[in-house]
Amino acid sequence: MRSSAFLLSFFLSIVVGSFVLVDSSAFAKDPVKIIYDTDMGNDIDDVFALAMLNNLEKRGEVKLLAITLTKDNKYAAPYCQFIDVFYNNPDVPIGAVKESGVTPEDGKFLRQSLEARDENGETKFPFFDYANDKTEYYEATALLRKTLASQEDNSVVIAQVGFSSNLARLLDSPADDYSPLSGRELAAQKVKYLVTMAGNFVDKHQEYNIVNDVPAARKVFAEWPTDIYCSGFEVGREIRMTGVAMLNDYGYVKYHPVKEAYNFYRGLDPNAEQCTWDLTTILFAAREKRGYFDLSEPGTIVVDEKGFTTFVPKVDGKARIFKVNHEQIVRVKEAFEWLCSERLL
Repeated sequence: MRSSAFLLSFFLSIVVGSFVLVDSSAFAKDPVKIIYDTDMGNDIDDVFALAMLNNLEKRGEVKLLAITLTKDNKYAAPYCQFIDVFYNNPDVPIGAVKESGVTPEDGKFLRQSLEARDENGETKFPFFDYANDKTEYYEATALLRKTLASQEDNSVVIAQVGFSSNLARLLDSPADDYSPLSGRELAAQKVKYLVTMAGNFVDKHQEYNIVNDVPAARKVFAEWPTDIYCSGFEVGREIRMTGVAMLNDYGYVKYHPVKEAYNFYRGLDPNAEQCTWDLTTILFAAREKRGYFDLSEPGTIVVDEKGFTTFVPKVDGKARIFKVNHEQIVRVKEAFEWLCSERLL
């Protein structure tokens, strides 16, 4: 017979008041340990992915070990800290890329969100005082090494949704105070797999995350020592968040940073839609066995000198690419809209 404590926990995991509350102890498995490597600031899907990670952590499904940035812009790291603080998860270490020169522009929502004011000139987000923030952020490669070195073997999933700059530098990194292993050895020992949003395997199209740092992408896809699961441009293009969801699902606070960023980036048009490229990697990492996506046969991913990507089937290949059918598109879209906007204690 189930105990009253279990029944109470189960009830609380269903609903309390008007919002969902999940007791993380109800999950039988250990949370998936994730490093989130992102070009935060270039597209709004990176923000949705970080919101998902924070909500999935509150559910007990993932543990966000670190965030590393591949966008070389001074607002990218504090913006990630700002989002984490909103979700009451302020202690996630953040690493900024140094001197890569890749997409240094501010973009449409980083600075704008950090400095957002209401009609009375008051800050919309008093929980994060960006003007007086003195946080010293890690260098991204150093943080990757530090984080991996502290984890058990074969236990970390890296979700890469930006450029390959940081992972290429990790592969080339020498032994240091964090680990006597080279970066390649450290990745081989500690990383369970790499899941990445990169490439286009349907159209003859140079995908953004590849073409902005082609040498790094060529290196990572040729030399990465673990399995790679790759969500191509064509997958997230077919799964779209709706403007209606943005208008309706984030009203539990007056100013929600995800909604505000979306407004800066795209505007709150109920008829607008947003592709969900980066979110696919997070859902796969957190819920790998749930059938949200199909996978190709094993193979290798080849990146040519101009940034075009090709998947080559190969029996002993380490890479697989995502595939998605109509039923999965519907399921994944619903999961995204729920997990991004979910309110948890």
